[in-house]
Amino acid sequence: MEIPQNVDIKKIKTELTRFMMPYKFALDEMTTKIDILKQEFQYIHDYNPIEHVKSRLKTPENILKKVYRKGVELSLSSIKENIRDIAGIRIICPFISDIYQISDMLQNQKDITVIECKDYVKNPKPNGYKSLHLILQIPVFMSDRVDNVYVEVQIRTIAMDFWASLEHKMYYKYDKEIPEQLLKELREAADAVAQLDEKMEYIHREMRKFKKDNSFDNEVPELFINNEKFNIPKAFLYSVLE
Repeated sequence: MEIPQNVDIKKIKTELTRFMMPYKFALDEMTTKIDILKQEFQYIHDYNPIEHVKSRLKTPENILKKVYRKGVELSLSSIKENIRDIAGIRIICPFISDIYQISDMLQNQKDITVIECKDYVKNPKPNGYKSLHLILQIPVFMSDRVDNVYVEVQIRTIAMDFWASLEHKMYYKYDKEIPEQLLKELREAADAVAQLDEKMEYIHREMRKFKKDNSFDNEVPELFINNEKFNIPKAFLYSVLE
């Protein structure tokens, strides 16, 4: 496609940069929020429900593809309002219960507005896909304005993520036309993943119950701060609890 000579390329690049920057900063803010929760659980709660976190910005090319697919008006204001997954974060956690715990913690933060919640964990897609999808909106404070930016957050277990990654690779390997037999195998694999998640959730509950019943009097109290370990005298510990 040939660009007309009278188009100000520098101005267009500046506007596109101004458009994309808030999404990058929104990802930075959300990543910081998630990292704070992760460290709090690591230091205080003796259990971390966040295994790892991935983030991505849609490329302009993929944004344009989605604009055409959804029939959205080709303007920056329309894209901002209608394409709500330009900034995306995926949180991977060990157990199903972690999904809802993380979701609740994010939704309860006062500067986050929940726009939409789609629960594909309790209501899987027909192909077996499972994940919790949140569309959140957070304020990004620029030098001359405040942008309320949409961020899509996907929360899923390790097993769900493994299945989804495989399905995604197959989807593109077969040019979005996966053979029916493989689709059947994928659905069966999704059922097996669901059974594995349920089994691991049960084991997780039993382990926590056992630890709660047996830990306090037998363990050596320790404090971890900045990756340094400190032993806590029990006399000091009991004085804090009084």
